[in-house]
Amino acid sequence: MSASEIREVRVELGERSYSVRIGPGILDGIGEAVRTLCPAPNAAVVTDSNVGPLYADQALASLRQAGYEAHCVTVPAGDGSKSLDQAAKLYDAMAAARIERRSPLIALGGGMVGDLTGFVAATWLRGVPFVQCSTTIEANVDAATGGKTAVNHPAGKNLVGAFYQPRLVVMDTSTLDTLEDRDFRAGLAESVKHGAIRDTAFFAWHESHVEPILAHEPAALADLLERNVQIKAAVVAADEREAGLRAILNFGHTIGHAVESLMHYEWRHGECVAVGMVAVARLAVRRGLMADADAERMTTLLRAFGLPTEIPARLAAEDIVRLTKMDKKVAAGRVRFVLVPRFGETVLRDDITDADIRTAVEEVRAAS
Repeated sequence: MSASEIREVRVELGERSYSVRIGPGILDGIGEAVRTLCPAPNAAVVTDSNVGPLYADQALASLRQAGYEAHCVTVPAGDGSKSLDQAAKLYDAMAAARIERRSPLIALGGGMVGDLTGFVAATWLRGVPFVQCSTTIEANVDAATGGKTAVNHPAGKNLVGAFYQPRLVVMDTSTLDTLEDRDFRAGLAESVKHGAIRDTAFFAWHESHVEPILAHEPAALADLLERNVQIKAAVVAADEREAGLRAILNFGHTIGHAVESLMHYEWRHGECVAVGMVAVARLAVRRGLMADADAERMTTLLRAFGLPTEIPARLAAEDIVRLTKMDKKVAAGRVRFVLVPRFGETVLRDDITDADIRTAVEEVRAAS
């Protein structure tokens, strides 16, 4: 592999700055890369029951070659593992493996594994080094960069968490070849979101590259991942802890998280974000804050990627309204919604009523 095949984006956060490396086959070098940043006698890889059989041995071999006593902990696949119960089991595993304050935890998997591992890394011994080794489109374009870590609570998604930046993010594009088609497509919702909120040209690029992206063409995937990381890095560098600008990354997530909870995580996160974006776009159109043509254009693009654009008929609008009030973005009892008046621009509104949400949800609900 030539150096030109590896793309690198820096997330500039002062002493917490780190690199995001993108390229094929770079999982083989994870040990050397981590050793440079985190000298310690041991390390632990956290993965799930889907990814572990595919890539855990490869990561462990690289870590051991670099001199680590490397341990592996596997959690059940699925968002149900993003829980305090599973975090407690990981704490037990960290104690058994004698993970000390210098020992890195490596998240090997998708967004669930990254969020759970990051939360444990932030809280074990008040913080141990954390490395993201993401293996899904969804994690690569969004969750792996930015330092948001969390587990779910019965009251809602991601309610227990911490801001905790990784030391390094590694995106081995070769791992995307083993993704199920549904998981690959689901991850594209966050990429569409980034184009919609931040980069008009990138949004249009999606429209003209649907076929190469879905065909997993290496150049298209590398371009897609690099631009997503650049967008996310710029937003995070400007607002690490979501005091202002970073809130725009939640476009589609308020309703999307409500759908995700009501579906008991049967749908992928990206699928829920897709219907959330469609619903909030319809809400914005009704409030005169988005052109109908732009809302339709976004819906058409999501459909082209095979993503859902209708909320399941069995979900009651009142239940979605209720769950939006449990969202992390509630302030002083008001839900902040991210709206897109024009592609590349955003506004935050906290004057959206229950009736507005209810009407938007009903407009995009599937027929019974």
